[in-house]
Amino acid sequence: MSEQSHPAPQSDPTKMQGAPRRARRWLFVTSIALAAALTGGLASRAVSQHSWHGPGFSGLPFDSTRVEEGADRAVRHLAIEIDASSEQEQKLRAIVKEALKDLLPMRETALAARQRVHVLLTQPTIDRAAIEALRTEHLALADAASKRFAQALGDVAEVLTPEQRRRIDNRLMEFRQHRGFWAPWRRG
Repeated sequence: MSEQSHPAPQSDPTKMQGAPRRARRWLFVTSIALAAALTGGLASRAVSQHSWHGPGFSGLPFDSTRVEEGADRAVRHLAIEIDASSEQEQKLRAIVKEALKDLLPMRETALAARQRVHVLLTQPTIDRAAIEALRTEHLALADAASKRFAQALGDVAEVLTPEQRRRIDNRLMEFRQHRGFWAPWRRG
């Protein structure tokens, strides 16, 4: 038999360099999205007074100290889940505590605005200028809260390693899959 040699495939150096760059870009985007989802979940859970289906498990009225304790407990649990060092855990706890210190008063302002909307819309005559002023004020409040929240997200992302952000992403995927299981039985 005769030996046939097959020429080695020529590799394109630009394609080989693009793959690691694409992987790094994907990892970066995923890490930021993961940090955003994590912080969003913690903040919304900590700041919300009621769930969609009524009061929470305890049925107690809103208490900022209870919210801070719950957020701290959630951060400690998360630190265990992602194998964070004690230094990282302390940094995360400080970030969440400072964010809550800034965001909780905004919640009170938003609740007061909700009461003002109720008053404005139940008056015998509708004051469109007051409604517009309240809308503008509420948008400014939402923008301030969003900026503070984004700052906290960035701070959290800087504290965690890429591997830890990947672990959080995996956990979030598990939660999404579990939630999807119940989707056919939901009403409305």
